[in-house]
Amino acid sequence: MPRRETTITEYIIGEQRKFPGATGGFTALLNDIRLACKRIAYLVGKGALAGVHGPAGSRNSRGEEQHKLDVLANDIFLATNEWGGHLAGMASEELEAPYAIPAEYPRGRYLLAFDPLDGSSNIDVNVSVGSIFSVLACPEGVAGESELAFLQPGSRQVCAGYAIYGPTTMLVLTFGRGVHGFTLDREIGEFIHTHPDLRVPEEASEFAINTSNARFWEPAVKRYVDECLAGRSGPRDKDFNMRWVASLVAETHRILMRGGVFLYPRDEREQGRAGRLRLLYEANPIAMVIEQAGGRASTGYGPVLAVEPKSLHQRTGFVFGARREVERIEAYHRDHNERPYDAPLFAARGLFRAADGA
Repeated sequence: MPRRETTITEYIIGEQRKFPGATGGFTALLNDIRLACKRIAYLVGKGALAGVHGPAGSRNSRGEEQHKLDVLANDIFLATNEWGGHLAGMASEELEAPYAIPAEYPRGRYLLAFDPLDGSSNIDVNVSVGSIFSVLACPEGVAGESELAFLQPGSRQVCAGYAIYGPTTMLVLTFGRGVHGFTLDREIGEFIHTHPDLRVPEEASEFAINTSNARFWEPAVKRYVDECLAGRSGPRDKDFNMRWVASLVAETHRILMRGGVFLYPRDEREQGRAGRLRLLYEANPIAMVIEQAGGRASTGYGPVLAVEPKSLHQRTGFVFGARREVERIEAYHRDHNERPYDAPLFAARGLFRAADGA
């Protein structure tokens, strides 16, 4: 008899049964998120056939030009999740303020923060994009449509994950007890549990960074990248490959599948800005996934999940992946970031390895 495949719904219910007092509301919320991702996957798959490519003629909460699919994906997340009675409020990259649950629907105890379509600049060239989501408990006595409700460190997330819309559609999530991946079987219209207990490989031979920003990097980042580029002849004694997809979901998925490190550090372009990626609905959920998979997620200076947010669309520097690589980058920020890194390329020996003759 062939092995019976476990659907995502069965998996979530199985997790719920581990907690006798569970009411089922959280399970129902995750099923709504699953459905929203399926609907977005369908639109992404149709592409130009559905007339969803190109700019929308509008801008999002941060003044960035929206694509048609940005707007449609945002509407899908809102419409699919607002009615179930499990949410107190929602927050989206595409909206300036939190979204209030319509009065005709019951309110729940959870908050949902999401980036409905990460990497949307890749849509018109048919490169993988995704959705990112974070679930928090709404604090007692705080309205779900209040920005204050969402200003919680990532360590308080109840659940986090992402969907990747590529050659196959996958949903990857964590409840704080490991990371699991589910592949969409288009024939039956359901996600199947295909990747149990995902782990970030300990060894890394790839790094992802946008080198067009190199002139703005802090000395610590330049030092790290220079050492990687030096390959076998440099202080790391091995060759690295460089990747850059311009899709946070795609970068995360690659690191989960085969290892590496991702860097989108803060830089010197805008003084006072901590970075470029959004903390609440990009960095925090990805950080939870990575840390639950045995990796490390950092601002470059310390754990992302410990950051106390001050605003809904707060930005942060973001470095994640193989634990030892991220710890190396943190050490460089701590010990080698006081002045421009002016040593000759490859001359300094890397951290954790003594200089020649020492």
